[in-house]
Amino acid sequence: MRYFTEDHEWIEVDGAIGTVGISEYAQSQLGDIVFVDVPADGRQLSKGDEAAVVESVKAASDVYSPVSGSVLEGNPAVSDSPDLVNSDAEGEGWFFRITLSDEAELDELMDEAAYEAFVAKL
Repeated sequence: MRYFTEDHEWIEVDGAIGTVGISEYAQSQLGDIVFVDVPADGRQLSKGDEAAVVESVKAASDVYSPVSGSVLEGNPAVSDSPDLVNSDAEGEGWFFRITLSDEAELDELMDEAAYEAFVAKL
């Protein structure tokens, strides 16, 4: 299942593993992405921690971890080709994978319908 934050991160959960990226809406607001810094493998994150950085021609933005856990891997593809986030933000443009330490934290996130309603109000 996929969940979203009010800061426009998404997490797709498969068992105890989550794949994290930024939403299509977020990448459209940032414009052409020129740099992505993903977290190091093994890094411990708490929910809400700054986990990654994305820079565009318009602005730099922090990417926050939607859950607590240990980073399994950063996506080298977005470091090598940051524009992948623009072309496939909610697919191959993911930022990192994390082992969830508390699956109950997912209950505080929005499902896709709630996120779409949230974005429609912006």
